[in-house]
Amino acid sequence: MYIPSLASTFLSKRRTVMAATLVSFAAVLGGCASMSAPKTIADTLAETPSLSTLNGLVTAAGLTDTLKGAGPFTVFAPSNDAFKDVPAKTMDDLAKHPEKLKDVLTYHVLPVKALAADVKNSKVKTINGAEVELSKAGDIVTIENAVVTKADVLATNGVVHIIDTVLMPPVKK
Repeated sequence: MYIPSLASTFLSKRRTVMAATLVSFAAVLGGCASMSAPKTIADTLAETPSLSTLNGLVTAAGLTDTLKGAGPFTVFAPSNDAFKDVPAKTMDDLAKHPEKLKDVLTYHVLPVKALAADVKNSKVKTINGAEVELSKAGDIVTIENAVVTKADVLATNGVVHIIDTVLMPPVKK
């Protein structure tokens, strides 16, 4: 009788371990289900409170689908505070002229994924066709006269860097 009792104890412990393993596995799967799905740049803009002004303008300019596209893109995203510094007259003009708005917004977008660590002091072409000056000194990254205040917000199709100034493209000739 001793051997069946030992076998019974072994099986009981094995069932307990298996049950605990299944519970742990279910918890892990449940945790995965609650994790957020990867986001595109457009989704990132829409879900970042400090970029709500930019998100509204991207929508108004019809650029949401572009920023949901394959990319890769680097978006230098002006914060809500940056837009407060733009004169009301300029914002009104952009609202009346969607092509000008699109031109301003695309001046903030590079057709490559550039993390802050990748930035070199150089000129790069934006998707609106104009060049911007990128600079890096230590951990500080600038684009034209704007400073990156939050770098490397990763998205499935690129990266977002939040900046403190709205950039205005040069006048096209």
